[in-house]
Amino acid sequence: MKIVCVIPARYASTRLPGKPLVLIGDKPMIRHVYERACLAGSIDQVIIATDDERIERVAGQFGAAVVMTDPALPSGTDRVYEAIKEVDADVIINLQGDEPFIEPRLLDQLAAMFGNPEVQIATPVGPVSSYEELTDPNLVRVTRDIHGRALYFTRATIPFLRDEPDKKKWPATVPFYKHIGIYAYRKEILAQLTGLPPAMLEQAEKLEQLRFLENGYTIHTMVSDYKALSVDTEEDVKTAQKIITEIQEN
Repeated sequence: MKIVCVIPARYASTRLPGKPLVLIGDKPMIRHVYERACLAGSIDQVIIATDDERIERVAGQFGAAVVMTDPALPSGTDRVYEAIKEVDADVIINLQGDEPFIEPRLLDQLAAMFGNPEVQIATPVGPVSSYEELTDPNLVRVTRDIHGRALYFTRATIPFLRDEPDKKKWPATVPFYKHIGIYAYRKEILAQLTGLPPAMLEQAEKLEQLRFLENGYTIHTMVSDYKALSVDTEEDVKTAQKIITEIQEN
């Protein structure tokens, strides 16, 4: 089984323009993500997919494989598929370009899920451990069935505990899960997904994965203790710089 990891990287960003090229330590963020992905033993190839020549130039300087994609593509999923549609691959991992501390073992665990022939799409989730995570509208929650398949993704708090009025007690009462925004797909499934029109729930919540569920696709989830740090703001950059400094000092 051939596994290809694609890192979609756009220069435009409302909260952090040019974020793939923001320096963290002495390297641009996209290089951190690329090098971490290359450490995953199950991944056969890592490709950066971008619509910007500045990113292409920098990625080429550190030896990454780069595919230029159409800037008019509507989503990161479409960008990933355009980058690999002519590539020989069985499973595609879509790794966002703002995860400079991604753990290679998480990518390996995600790839291993495709040993089960029933898995069409896979994504990691993590336990919600605080009231803040439970209620943050920027954090996507997910409910799962007994087989670990996603039932629904939402910015709301689910499940709702009718008999416990104090929401601060909820995380200690039943398991709540937050979504870790990394996906893996069988190539033929990814091709089908990019042909689907936007769906009602997706448009309401601004969550692309709801398009998959609305159209009857199954998303298997994997529980992970990975603590994601997506670098989306200047404050996130400061946090990432602090982490890099601590790593280098140790």
